[in-house]
Amino acid sequence: MIQTEILIIGAGPVGLFTVFEAGLLKLRCHLIDALPLPGGQLTEIYPKKPIYDIPGYPSVLAGELINNLLEQIEPFKPTYSLGERAETIEKDDEGQFIVTTNDGVKHRAPVVMIAGGLGSFEPRKPPIEALPKFENNGVYYFVKHPEFFADKEIVISGGGDSALDWATYFAENDMCSSVTLVHRREQFRGHRDTVQKLYDFQDSGKIKVLTNSEVIDVKGNDTLDAVVIKHKDGSSSELYADAWLPLFGLSPKLGPIGDWGLEIEKNAIKVDTLDYSTNIKGIYAIGDVNTYPGKLKLILCGFHEATLALQSAFNIIYPEKKYSMKYTTVNGVQGFEEPAEVKTS
Repeated sequence: MIQTEILIIGAGPVGLFTVFEAGLLKLRCHLIDALPLPGGQLTEIYPKKPIYDIPGYPSVLAGELINNLLEQIEPFKPTYSLGERAETIEKDDEGQFIVTTNDGVKHRAPVVMIAGGLGSFEPRKPPIEALPKFENNGVYYFVKHPEFFADKEIVISGGGDSALDWATYFAENDMCSSVTLVHRREQFRGHRDTVQKLYDFQDSGKIKVLTNSEVIDVKGNDTLDAVVIKHKDGSSSELYADAWLPLFGLSPKLGPIGDWGLEIEKNAIKVDTLDYSTNIKGIYAIGDVNTYPGKLKLILCGFHEATLALQSAFNIIYPEKKYSMKYTTVNGVQGFEEPAEVKTS
């Protein structure tokens, strides 16, 4: 059994910042995440993608933001259960929550903070029969390491921000032998500035753009050799490719948390904006996993939610203590001298 004061479900940016705010309150944290490394989507899906709306950073790479958060929380000695998924929750005789993971590990805490982002993710895959054969052998749903695609002839499918961002990234950095973007419609859904950049690169010959077209088949032996493209006029063509990136987005799912008795609305957890508490006392939901009127799915909003939730959580953990907030500019950041002793059995 792992005992802690704040059990955080999700080690993405909001979950990590929760550790910092908890540390200022002298509350110890343990994090559970199904991914093998901290960072959530920022580590797993787009570590090299720039983020522009983090206060104090005109631009910061997603992976760099996670590294900074890990450095920020290091004084508070958080502990982790990584590569494990939170499965079930129950209360013991003392009113503490027992969360058990898919590996059978039990975690005990008086407060649970659900910071699971949008939940677990599955890429939206096109209905192509031969697709599984080439997954990770020429077909890739994420760009974890852009340098992997250096000197390759790549085809990207999609019309949203992810497809446009990566197509323009590869073109701007002259990384690939060729870049072709295929989209089944005439108009793109991505940011207007990125669409303009895309067409600028097309004019300079750095990107080939095929609209009103879609990839309908993949060919090759052990690895991908080509994609078959169907055009609006009914014709089809075959295009050589070392790599195809169908970037059609992700399908988020709450997973087992959806069965915890929490109030759910449109695949998100309803909360009270007073303190981002759920309908179960002692369980909070922060970040993209929650919903309320006016909700914005931004990392900086999750940081704010975590801060207020922890003020409320402190009163649950220490109902007899009165906490007086002190600014870090006055009080500094006083970390924990020794790592938390979390094993109880």
